[in-house]
Amino acid sequence: MSDAIPDHEAIVVGAGFGGMGAAIELKRQGIHDIVILEREDDLGGTWHVNHYPGLAVDIASVTYSYSFEPNPRWSRLFAPGGELKAYAQHVAGKYDLVRHMRFNVVVERAEWREDAGFWTVHTGDGSCLTTRYLLTATGFLSQPYTPDFPGIDTFAGQIIHTTSWPDGHDFAGQRVAVIGTGATAVQVIPEIAKLARHLTVFQRTPIWVVPKVDFAIPGVVQRLFASIPFTQKIARAINTSLLEMLMVFGVLHYRQARPGNQLAALLSKAHLRAQVRDRTTRKKLTPPYDFGCKRPTFSNQYFRVFNNSDVDLQTSSIVRVEPDGIVAADGTEVKIDTLVLATGFNLWDVNFPAFQITGRDGRDLGKWWRTGRFQAYEGITIPKFPNFLSLNSPYSYSGLSYFTTIEGQMRHMARLFGEMRIRGAERFEVTEQANEDFLNRVTTRLDDSVFYAGDCSRSRSYYFNQHGEATLLRPQSTLSTLREMDSFPVDDYRYA
Repeated sequence: MSDAIPDHEAIVVGAGFGGMGAAIELKRQGIHDIVILEREDDLGGTWHVNHYPGLAVDIASVTYSYSFEPNPRWSRLFAPGGELKAYAQHVAGKYDLVRHMRFNVVVERAEWREDAGFWTVHTGDGSCLTTRYLLTATGFLSQPYTPDFPGIDTFAGQIIHTTSWPDGHDFAGQRVAVIGTGATAVQVIPEIAKLARHLTVFQRTPIWVVPKVDFAIPGVVQRLFASIPFTQKIARAINTSLLEMLMVFGVLHYRQARPGNQLAALLSKAHLRAQVRDRTTRKKLTPPYDFGCKRPTFSNQYFRVFNNSDVDLQTSSIVRVEPDGIVAADGTEVKIDTLVLATGFNLWDVNFPAFQITGRDGRDLGKWWRTGRFQAYEGITIPKFPNFLSLNSPYSYSGLSYFTTIEGQMRHMARLFGEMRIRGAERFEVTEQANEDFLNRVTTRLDDSVFYAGDCSRSRSYYFNQHGEATLLRPQSTLSTLREMDSFPVDDYRYA
């Protein structure tokens, strides 16, 4: 190995919760020469980028947070987005992460230099940095998708993507169209409907929506959480257990527990029936696929919007966009002033990975995944990519809270870097055999999931990649995932 010294011991790409968790663990492992590169102008990831009206977590706040850094001051069970941004800033300050962060830096590509034994990272301003360890924490939902409808560039009004929301935009008196009915749309549509003169919602695929049991957390409870942290741990454990039952029995073990899945669907249908008066509208809003094929969401307001006389639900596909509106396939012409794109994100074409990464022997990670199979050992490392940790990878997402994934990967890092210290090593790489064995295990386990044993053919779910494989979720319970992440065979890696 070369005697060359890299600029830094570790570079983390992304300053969201995943990147901050990785940096915290690196520091725990004695690595302090860390640079965190972030393309936005501040930290927080999705909770910095998104600030549309109605933004809130869709997992209870006591669970959607680091278990080792509880926040006793959440204002609601489902905290609004601004509180998540404030929580991110608190974590960054407490764990001394801000000084490691460089904002407005776009990483364009990275390649492994076998001769030197480290990574070279190229940024958009033409500069490059070298690092011994490269960690990507660019998130699962970080590359917005903008549909290329014919004529969209001719639209004379304002086009707003939910990831680029203009604060203070006033919809009062406007004719508005929202394209998309995913989790983001479910939050933003009721807020727009309160102000707009007329709202048309263009739906391609309906979404399963269940009641949102949300409420303000009383001050006495906040004080209890702050003074006796164990009480908040109990609340977290209860909420996590409920999510776990939904995930494991309703989604991952669909074949064995199909009645549980059907019960969840019945709950959503009952919620829809109670809130929407018109039978034809209810039929349009009912998903034609099994519960769990797409990530379901919570709302008490979304369905009610479609009772309003000034709200239309359009399920015919979009033919073209004109300067003053949208033409649908059924011949309907919708005149609008503002077009809101709640069209989600592009995971599989541009997000895995979010920039070009070239490992040993010239292996291009994006091309290798797209021409072959999406895969990553324990959802975090890849053969022929030494000293590389991909924190948003195939089979990495565990449970329904992203923090389960983050903390599982932190455990994996602790075991891996601990073993390197024992061996006096500076380099790791997962073996081809270990990666293949893991891929076979998760593929077999997924056979029982709703993705393969259920009917997902009409779901258009981002859980499925372009090969029709559901390679996003790790098909295990949270407890077994966490156990494996800090007990994997250390000989699954080669060290040097």
